[in-house]
Amino acid sequence: MPIRAVLWDIDDTLFDYSGADRQAMARMLELEGLPGGHTTPDEALDEWRAITGRQWERFAAGETDYEGQRRDRVREFLARDLADAEADAWFGRHAVHYEAAWSLFPDVLPVLDLLDGYRHGALSNAGALVQDRKLIALGVRHRFEALLCAVELGVSKPDPGAFHAACATLALEPHEVAYVGDEPDIDAAGAVAAGLTGIWLDRRGLGGRADLVRITSLHQLPALLAGDTRFGAPDTFG
Repeated sequence: MPIRAVLWDIDDTLFDYSGADRQAMARMLELEGLPGGHTTPDEALDEWRAITGRQWERFAAGETDYEGQRRDRVREFLARDLADAEADAWFGRHAVHYEAAWSLFPDVLPVLDLLDGYRHGALSNAGALVQDRKLIALGVRHRFEALLCAVELGVSKPDPGAFHAACATLALEPHEVAYVGDEPDIDAAGAVAAGLTGIWLDRRGLGGRADLVRITSLHQLPALLAGDTRFGAPDTFG
């Protein structure tokens, strides 16, 4: 049976999360100075990104909640034992700059237009309130008939339960759904293990995963979904 719906990851797939986060932190450093232990802005920016990754892994593993990972990101970055209110205030100031930098990747709207014959949903490991507001602000919320997020589901990618919940919401079987995301294991491999067609959006051109169907731009997706003869070949569009 052909693919009838596309499920999308949001951050760093549709939305340039990394770019917005880096712009926001650069602005914070400009206004508030380098935290102790950092010698250059670039070093601090790289450390913030690394801390974010570690704390998101803790959240995905159920070791902390959504608010907790945000607070712990701030505490680790500043190397200070902040009270919850202090960490929330700092993150709130960062969030103002972060939201000002929100943008879609340039290939998103053209490809969504080309894929108007498919149903669309979004499945994210973040929280629904944040992601819903983000998609509304970016002008694309109406494109997705379903938005499911780990905070509300109580299960996160790559657990098959997250993918199956999204398919159930669309009233489709997993084999009728493709999942597109920027993380090879969490997104693409996780989707495949759950019975979906997993597609790794490798925007950075990392390669090295012959076990996955890989594209480097969303512009390659319509031909893939339309039944291009190369669809079954891993690493097709590298």
